[in-house]
Amino acid sequence: MKNSILIVFLFLSTLGFTQNWSTNIEDAKAKATAENKTIVLVFSGSDWCAPCIKLDKNVWQSEDFKTYATEKLVLVRADFPKKKANVLPEALQISNKALAEKYNQEGYFPLVVVLNAQGKVIAKKGYENQNAAKYVAELQTLIK
Repeated sequence: MKNSILIVFLFLSTLGFTQNWSTNIEDAKAKATAENKTIVLVFSGSDWCAPCIKLDKNVWQSEDFKTYATEKLVLVRADFPKKKANVLPEALQISNKALAEKYNQEGYFPLVVVLNAQGKVIAKKGYENQNAAKYVAELQTLIK
C-alpha cells in the first residue's frame, strides 16, 4: 500500500514539470526543426514586472497552456531579473542580452515572440490580463 501511494505521488509530482523552458535559442531551433514545432520566446522580468508575473501565473502555469505547449511549441525564456538575489549567471545574461538585441529592441516586458524553426519572427504579442484559454487561442491564430 505504501508503495502504491509513493508511485502515485511521484507521478503526480512530475505533472507540474511538463514544461521545459530553454534558455538557448540554438537548441530551441534544432528541437523545433526536429519536432516540427513553433518557438515561443518570452522576454520577462520575473522579479519586477507585474504583467510578466501575471502572465506566468495565469497562462504559462495553466494546464491549457501546458497541454498546448507540449504538443506544438518549443519554449525559450529570456529573463531579466533586477533583484540581487535573482542574478543570473553572466553567460546567461550575455545570451539574454543578445536575444533582446535581436528580437526585443523596443525593450517591452513581457514580450512573447513567435518564431519559426529557423528563428524568423512570425508574430509578437504582449499580455492583456487574459485567461489561459484565450491566450492559447490567440497564439494558435498567430501561428497558423
